[in-house]
Parts: sequence; structure tokens; C-alpha cells
Amino acid sequence: MFTRGSFGLLTLILSFWACPVHAERINQEGRILPETPTLTNSVLFNTPEADAVLSTMQIFPRAHPWNEDISQRPLLVNSDAMIAQIIGDLATNRRTFRVFFEMNFALVPDNQPLVPVSFFNYPDESDPSPYPVPVNMPIETWPLETGVLTLPQWQRDDTKIGGDRHAIIVQPGTGLIWETWLTKLSSTGQWTASNGAKFDLKSNATRPAGWTSGDAAGLAMFPALIRFDECERGMVEHAVRLVVKRSRREYIYPATHFASNTSASQTNVPAMGQRLRLRSGFSIPESWKNEEKAVLKALKKYGAIVADNGNFFSVSATPDNRWPSGVFDHLSTLSITNFEVIQTTGPNQGPRSPGAPVATAGLDQIVPLGMPVTLLGNVAFTGPRPAIRWNFYSGPGNITFDDATAEKSIAHFPAAGIYTLELSADDGIHGIVYDAVKITIDANLRAEIALSGQSVDLAWFGSQPSFVVEHSTNIVSGTWLPMLTTTVHTATFLVTNSNEFFRLKAP
Repeated sequence: MFTRGSFGLLTLILSFWACPVHAERINQEGRILPETPTLTNSVLFNTPEADAVLSTMQIFPRAHPWNEDISQRPLLVNSDAMIAQIIGDLATNRRTFRVFFEMNFALVPDNQPLVPVSFFNYPDESDPSPYPVPVNMPIETWPLETGVLTLPQWQRDDTKIGGDRHAIIVQPGTGLIWETWLTKLSSTGQWTASNGAKFDLKSNATRPAGWTSGDAAGLAMFPALIRFDECERGMVEHAVRLVVKRSRREYIYPATHFASNTSASQTNVPAMGQRLRLRSGFSIPESWKNEEKAVLKALKKYGAIVADNGNFFSVSATPDNRWPSGVFDHLSTLSITNFEVIQTTGPNQGPRSPGAPVATAGLDQIVPLGMPVTLLGNVAFTGPRPAIRWNFYSGPGNITFDDATAEKSIAHFPAAGIYTLELSADDGIHGIVYDAVKITIDANLRAEIALSGQSVDLAWFGSQPSFVVEHSTNIVSGTWLPMLTTTVHTATFLVTNSNEFFRLKAP
């Protein structure tokens, strides 16, 4: 209600509220990460509970090599020769891309009891035990590739199948992982492994130079796995672990170890840490499965890193028993000639080089419906001017921007509700940086009144047209008379009485 009375003008001032910055965690793909649930017990990789935790995790920093966008990196001068060598090293019936169901893992709480692990091959290159080994720790290929064997039977290798028997433990609360090779539970209940490696998912740090890990290249395996949860979201958000038939006696960043008798001088043979990608010109068939498309998109953007030697040109997926039958069958028809080898970046190059831009989307706001919103973004940079863009992330309706490339743009919202917008900056070097802001559009009517000579200017925000303005000379017992029906949010009236009262109605 608006009034003009004998005691002067009562002005109802409309303002929007600036809220504290909503500290969103945003990963390298621009996906806003929910808060990580607290684990109270060990959770296996092939469960909805694990999916819920994994969807919240920033697995290594956004600038880490596993998360690096390499889609625009230049090719190695001998890319074609290296691809030809990779193909030539393989048997003629194995010269296509393969996805193997291999590495699994357990998620454990922060207070998971520590268990001793005895290392028998590389104790001097292992992070010392004890490790937070859960009772239900899965071993590589279980359960999808182990038939009717129970988990305890597979942990003990009762049938003497052997194999690589990798094991991975993930502790989301601390951001730590532990990975082992040739892992086995003895008949006396003692865990043994060839070696063990601990990685901090919050750091870009590598293993010491020359050290192995659970993988031959000294790399972490968990961040490189094709997982069920991310394929269901439609995008594998990182590089994948690549196995080639033969590698040379050399490692390049981020690898720290080689496993080969081939001389380092044979530079057409890939090194551990070599990075390949799917050619941008490869057209992903629309008819292929969504999970296959998720992998192919990752191979174009993040690529694959050579991590081990084997008998195929293959990448590792989790042996999740929820995968649909034949989920990656089309990928097995993909010729290796569709790949190329890129020039990799070093520990202080590319996204890890100094001078990354910083995007700040501004304070969260609560704004009445119908009022344009000024977005107070800011991008700080010291290198090339980045490409700046506002994007609609979520909300009840699509919004429009006056200029989506301006830091301080104007946004228009079609309906009440909570919207999330992202401000991004891309300098072509460091990867895209993001920040997010929440805009709450309030449908409640809020208004202001101002006296201008003998006239009253009314303005209101919120709700939807049409609006009815009424007036009365007695707020207690007077009769309210309609003055105007309008679809706009302003009106001006001449005031002739010493007491005038106005009220506004909306649907």
C-alpha cells in the first residue's frame, strides 16, 4: 500500500538484497559439485551410494594432467609414425580400440581402521603401510569378470587365476587414495602386494622420479577410470588410462617410471606418459550408445595417457555389473588410425603455468520478479584477454542476457525461482575457469512511491500482469476505488487531497 498524507510522504523503497557469495565448487567441465556426503562405512564402486559420493568429488585439481583439456594442443612431429608403430606392434586381429572392465575400488570413511600390508617386490618405492583396507575391498575385475566367485574367494585367489590384481582405496573425506598391485589376502588374513602408492587428490604432486606405483608409469589409476556414474551423466570428465603393446625406456610428465627394454632412442615407440587423443574430425555416430559417446567425447577433449604395456590398445573401465550388455561394443570397431599423438605440457606449463585468470561472479542476489538484474561479475587476468561468457546453469526458465560476453551484464528472468548462473573465462592456455552466482527471483509484490510536485510516481516489481491500482481517502473505513488496470510496472497520478492512499493488486 502507498500513502500520501498530511504528515508527509511515506515512501516504500524497493531494493534487492545482496547475499554472501555462494562458494560453489566447480570442476574442470563446469559442473557444480554438490557437498560430499559423509561416509560411515566402506562403500563399493558399483552402488548408488558410491555414485552419489563420486558425483561430488574434485578428483585432482582442475589443472592436473588428468583433467587437462588437450583438444587444441599441437601434434608431435612424428605423430603419424608413432601411431603406425603402435598399430604395427599389435597382432593383426587386435588393431582396434578396446575398453576392458578392470579396475574397481572401495570408498572408505575417514576413520577406516588401518591394516598392515606386506610389500614383496618394490617396498623401497612404496608408501609405507598400514593402509585403510576395508573388509570388502574389491580386487581387479570383480565382479563382472570373475564368474561365480565370491569376493572373499577372489581376495584370496582361491582358484589361482592370478593376474595383475590391482586394488584401489578412496577416502573422499581426506582426498587420499591408496593403490596396490598383485594384491592378495593370505589364508592367515594378512594383506600382501607387490607395492603400494598413496596419492593426494588435492595436489598436482607426482611420485618421486623413477618410482613406480600400482601402474607401470607411476601414475594413479583411480582418476583415469571410465566409471558408470559419469557415463550415465553423459561425459567422462578426464583423460583415461591407455595400455599399448610396447613402450620405450623413457617417461614424460606426469609419468615417473618406465617398464620396457626398448631403447629411449626409438622415439616412434611411445613413452610412459605419452598422450594421445581422438581426432577432432572423427564424427561420433548418433546411433552409438550414450556411454560410448561419453567416452569418445573425453578422448577428444582430455585424451588418453599411456600407463602400461599389454596386448591391446585399450583403456580401463570399472567392472561394474550395472553396465548394459554390450555397452562398449561399437568402440571395438574404432581403428587406431583415428588417434593422434600430441605435444604434452610439463609440470609448470599449460594450465599449470603462472597467470591463470580468476573469474568472480559476484554476490548472490534476491530480486523481485520483473526487475532486470545487473550481474556484477569480474575477471582478473595478466596474460591474454580471456573470452568471457555468462551461461545459464539451472533454474525454472531460460533467461536472456543483454550481452553474455560482458562481465557486468544485464539478465532477464522469466519466472520466479532460484537460478544459478556461471561466469567463465577462457584464455586458451589455462583451461576454462568458472564461478557461479545464485539469483533468487521473488514473486512477491514490492513497490516504491515518490512525490513529484502535485503528482505521485508509483513503481512496483514482482508478480505478473495485469495490475490494478486502487485509491482511497480513508484507509480505515474508506472505499477503495479502481484507478488503473495496467500490464506495466509504473504509474503517475495527480494528488488533490491532503490524504491519499493507494494500493496495488495483482493476480
